Amino acid sequence: MEHRIKGQEIELIYILNGEPKTNITNIRSFEAAIQTEILKEGYLNEKTDRRDEIFRGCRGKTEIHFENGEIFKLIKEIVDRAQRQKPGSMINFKATMNFPSGERIRHIFKNVFFGEIPIGFPSRADYGTINLEWECEGYSKF
Repeated sequence: MEHRIKGQEIELIYILNGEPKTNITNIRSFEAAIQTEILKEGYLNEKTDRRDEIFRGCRGKTEIHFENGEIFKLIKEIVDRAQRQKPGSMINFKATMNFPSGERIRHIFKNVFFGEIPIGFPSRADYGTINLEWECEGYSKF
């Protein structure tokens, strides 16, 4: 029987200016997309378009149920950087995938930038949720 990877085998760590933030826990979901674009060009005397592709970076979403104030320190760093109060600040994500075979694949999403950051409490019985939508210029796998 083939063993596929599940969310419980994914570890996500935020890295702020080179320092891992391991106490941001309760990550509910993580999604990343490698953005490529297909380029097409048609030429006279050819029957179909020629195709090529270019890399446009990465984007993704992360949903967090927060259990301490550490996530708000990250949000403050994001806002400070956006307001140019800390222009040299760098935020990376490291996603480690631990496969049942023992294989480990790590992805580093480099120099991540964020859009709107909604903070919600849908009802009295629901946990507080923060959604981070992000983009970055590139990633590396090791």
